[in-house]
Amino acid sequence: MEPILDIARKLGLTEGEIIPYGCDKAKVRLEVLKKNPARGKLVLVSAITPTPAGEGKTTTTIGLGQAMARLNKSVCLALREPSLGPCLGMKGGATGGGLSQVLPREDINLHFTGDFHAVTSAHNLLAAMLDNKIYHEGLSDIDPRRVIWRRVMDMNDRALRNIVIGLGGVLQGVPRESGFDITAASEIMAILCLAESYEDLKSRLGNILVAFTYKEEPITAKSLNASGAMAALLKDALLPNLVQTTEGVPALIHGGPFANIAHGCNSVLATKMALALSDWTVTEAGFGFDLGAEKFFDIKCQGAGLDTAAVVLVATCRALKSHGGVDKPDLEKYNPGAVQKGLPNLDRHVENIKQFCEPPIVCLNRFEG
Repeated sequence: MEPILDIARKLGLTEGEIIPYGCDKAKVRLEVLKKNPARGKLVLVSAITPTPAGEGKTTTTIGLGQAMARLNKSVCLALREPSLGPCLGMKGGATGGGLSQVLPREDINLHFTGDFHAVTSAHNLLAAMLDNKIYHEGLSDIDPRRVIWRRVMDMNDRALRNIVIGLGGVLQGVPRESGFDITAASEIMAILCLAESYEDLKSRLGNILVAFTYKEEPITAKSLNASGAMAALLKDALLPNLVQTTEGVPALIHGGPFANIAHGCNSVLATKMALALSDWTVTEAGFGFDLGAEKFFDIKCQGAGLDTAAVVLVATCRALKSHGGVDKPDLEKYNPGAVQKGLPNLDRHVENIKQFCEPPIVCLNRFEG
């Protein structure tokens, strides 16, 4: 790997505009956006309906960025951060594969620069302040049956999904049902990826709905005086993370909301920063085009004033065979008939793309069927 300062210089960044985390990763200060207006073009990478074997969106995104760099194009990647839970579960890591990876992959897949931990702390601080208010002010105001704010942790832990809290006597809180979600599913993660400044972040945090009173009046983070402390915990997490690919192409990896419960894209700040520092920005959206990519256009692009120059749709013969009815153990076997049966899935996603841009660029990764 190249020293992170050398990677920063490829984007025109100075030593004072980054905050190094060791020698191979860094945070980029938000002042960079004020100095550099957006000049680049945005390319979105999505895929057909996901299968258990995976489609390779991240690998294709990284490979495309490296290919453009080989053509002497000014390019920067904008990717999501992997979640620790799936990384240690069946899904595995999310830093690409083969010679198309972002590095250092072990750090990115595990603790990275602590962004997920900051989101976890901010989320659980709000939960603790809510329960503290219920405890000290009794049940005269907030209805414990209408508390909708759960806790989070960045781990797949089935036993904590639905629990009872506040047990242990009068000093330990008010008993009620609650549970844990995974950190990537936190509303704070989605907010972090949509916020465009510290002021915007604090405002969005204050609007979080956490519970209702007995009169069915809403209780927000702002009404609990929690948004300021939460924003303080997220101070460094709001800064995009700079790393590199296996061929030394700059990559901004920041935020990781799931597409099935949020918008499934990396942060607006990282995308705008990549557009300001390079001629081409290659990004991706979670799940298939009909989920993550549609949310990319309908939520992220609408809210941040972004648009794409091209869309790359990732499809593999292995995925098409899966949609054609082949079981996972048999996906490597030659079966052109199953590929043919799976093509309607690809066709439908191409139709979806045409709702947002015309004409699309369709990238079909081919290998022996």
